[in-house]
Amino acid sequence: VQLQASGGGLVQAGGSLRLSCAASGRTISGYGMGWFRQAPGKEREFVALISWSGGTRSYEDSVRGRFTISRDNAKNTVSLQMNSLKPEDTAVYYCAADVEKMIPTTSSLNYHYWGQGTQVTVSS
Repeated sequence: VQLQASGGGLVQAGGSLRLSCAASGRTISGYGMGWFRQAPGKEREFVALISWSGGTRSYEDSVRGRFTISRDNAKNTVSLQMNSLKPEDTAVYYCAADVEKMIPTTSSLNYHYWGQGTQVTVSS
């Protein structure tokens, strides 16, 4: 499966962006999906995950209440709505698929397919 992330950009603090992850080559309807991010000089970190049905969602503490993950299995897409953005949210954001678990985990080691990343820059 190929994953293509898009929607990043430059936004002022307090603004919003919506990231999209489009899958091709295979349906992702049975896969757990996640979003991760990596800031310069830092390790890749978990942001949000969603189960195959959308019934289970989980967020990293610093984004809970500001970010919302969703999926549309009919369109083979996963999205991340990011509101009230802060400068510390600046990073490259990656979507990923866990093909073994319908309810994925927060560990990047458990994901099998990754998108190429989309840059999010939040100015103060």
